[in-house]
Amino acid sequence: MRRISGVVAGALLFAAAPVAANAAGTSYPERAIKMIVPWAAGGDTDIIYRAFAPYLQKALGQPVIVANVGGASGTVGEREASAASADGYAIFAPHDYVHSVYYAGLTDIKYDQAFDPICLVASTPSVITAGAKAPWKTYQEMIADAKAHPGTIIVGASLGSTSQYSIALAAKAGGVKFKYVPYDGTAPRMNALLGGHIQLADSNLTQKSKVDAGLLKFLAIMNEKRSPELPNVPTLKELGYDVEYAVNRGIMVPKGTPDEVKQRLGSACAAAAKQPEFADAMKLQGTEVRYMDAAQYAAFLKKDDAITKDITKDLGLLKRQ
Repeated sequence: MRRISGVVAGALLFAAAPVAANAAGTSYPERAIKMIVPWAAGGDTDIIYRAFAPYLQKALGQPVIVANVGGASGTVGEREASAASADGYAIFAPHDYVHSVYYAGLTDIKYDQAFDPICLVASTPSVITAGAKAPWKTYQEMIADAKAHPGTIIVGASLGSTSQYSIALAAKAGGVKFKYVPYDGTAPRMNALLGGHIQLADSNLTQKSKVDAGLLKFLAIMNEKRSPELPNVPTLKELGYDVEYAVNRGIMVPKGTPDEVKQRLGSACAAAAKQPEFADAMKLQGTEVRYMDAAQYAAFLKKDDAITKDITKDLGLLKRQ
């Protein structure tokens, strides 16, 4: 039998090493992946991620199961996601609230210390929405009423989250004060608005059918330009308020997740976000597909975090640095 020299054997082992490494990297995923959505089922965030999940699942070749873990302005789900095993089988599906709840002192979890970004998926402009029983027909009428009766207009919001920040920004720009009542997620907030328990809330294009039916009123959109779907709804900028706001949703994983797993998730996320059917689904949600890769999303998050900290301080809500 021929013997292989140590040098040759070493060379063969060295050549085989990348193959073995690649094989280990491509073994992920081998089972179902849990997507933790930190809000209740039926709300905007849930609907958007449920629309995204099938395309991510197709790209990964394994089931992606949406798990709604609501409560405490999204911080219950965030805590579960941060404590999950860093193996890629539990992914986090948040939006911008991860900044505001930290600075407002609702959680001690700092997003960039607990998670690594994978991709940004979508962006939804906020629409300031009134209940049918509210006395105003226009945004200007609402502002005039708020100035005449400070702190009496009741706003439903997830306190310390995007639904409060959007309205609070508009209030600051208009020089008015509102009374905030907490609701955990979009669905209960919209039910309260429909029932007349609150007068004002942040929503989006998903409520258009209710507006068309006379159950709600769109007063203003917080976008740079009017939405083609809402041509009669003015922007705040048109009305003289230099304010824009949107809810941005992406995918993150717990710190310590292996690079090859993050890369696999990243490539799957890119493929899913580029599906025309996903864009069609987002259009129905008043949402734009806004894909960013991990590096771009990290830069976006850093900028958004700094802006949110400043807003929190301006509103007198800053509890953490």
